[in-house]
Amino acid sequence: MYIALFVIMITFWFLTDGLFMSSRNISNLLDQTGYIAVLAVGMTLVIVIRHIDLSVGFAAGFMGAIAAIMMSEMGSPIYVTVPVILVLGIVIGMFNGVLVASIGIPAFVSSLAAMLIFRGALLQVTEKTGTILVEDKNFNALGSGYIPSLAEVGGLHLLTLILGGVAIILFILSEIRQRKNKIKYNFDVVSNGIFATKLVFISAIIAYVTWVLAGYYGFSWTMIIMLAVVLVYHFLTTKTVLGRHIYAVGSNPEAAHLSGINVKKITYVVFGSMGLLSALSGILYTARLHSATTTAGTLFELDAIAAAYVGGVSAAGGVGKVTGSIIGAIVMTSLTSGMNLMGVGISYQYMIRGGVLAAAVIFDVMTRRQRA
Repeated sequence: MYIALFVIMITFWFLTDGLFMSSRNISNLLDQTGYIAVLAVGMTLVIVIRHIDLSVGFAAGFMGAIAAIMMSEMGSPIYVTVPVILVLGIVIGMFNGVLVASIGIPAFVSSLAAMLIFRGALLQVTEKTGTILVEDKNFNALGSGYIPSLAEVGGLHLLTLILGGVAIILFILSEIRQRKNKIKYNFDVVSNGIFATKLVFISAIIAYVTWVLAGYYGFSWTMIIMLAVVLVYHFLTTKTVLGRHIYAVGSNPEAAHLSGINVKKITYVVFGSMGLLSALSGILYTARLHSATTTAGTLFELDAIAAAYVGGVSAAGGVGKVTGSIIGAIVMTSLTSGMNLMGVGISYQYMIRGGVLAAAVIFDVMTRRQRA
């Protein structure tokens, strides 16, 4: 997917005469990806345990509207509003988990019902004005603000350059450590040449994107939040017992149950996590628009599902990484951004995005057949 993203960016760079890779467009692209990428992280875990959640889009829209009401009509400060909305998201997610794990309702049906409920709830809370404006600058900065600049070096945002350099160092150290651990336990690893090429290639992408953003306003708060979510969930899924249990349940729920894993508990945790990230997505979207609208959340769930599958999540469950889903989200957003800059009609955009999603799933199916 890193190679696919690189090819897409280079292609649109030439087709748009460099406009696609401009600092402003890359910054806007990543900001547009933020709220979908956050949903894609949660959806990845849901799909990994062989379920689906169709309610996340309108759940995000509804909770974003509740945040707007708290900020504009109730006068709640940001440090009260954000935690309350996040806790509300966990409660909503846990409710879906109870329906699926304890009552036994298929996730497709329960989340479809929840989607309709949240759609109606969103219309209900916004029916008076249609749009609820948010004027709190600190809240709006979460969706449209940028991190402060310590100084400027040659017209470049210094703090952004520092964070980009730290990201590259942490990435290289993490990859080297993982490779050493695999070798220690006699796992297969790629050759030294391919490994070095991978490090150089991905580091170059990070460095270039950092340099481009540093020439604009630097990293936005949306990007920082998105990266924080990825780091936390990547750690949870790869370095903790909980993460091992999630993938065990996704690979074979019956075997996981027989081995002593509480499958119901894992389902609660995953759906609660999905609710939390839905709330965060709603906050970011509302902050980006500086308002809550009646159409907030429309098709968010489909974009999140598409990002997860394009990023390598298996429809059979038990396979997928949150980092891959983030790349999948950026790929899908890059396609939309590039085609908009080229003036491609919306009908063709939908067909092309659908073709990319179908190709990703076909690749997954063919790969599993070859391994079998």
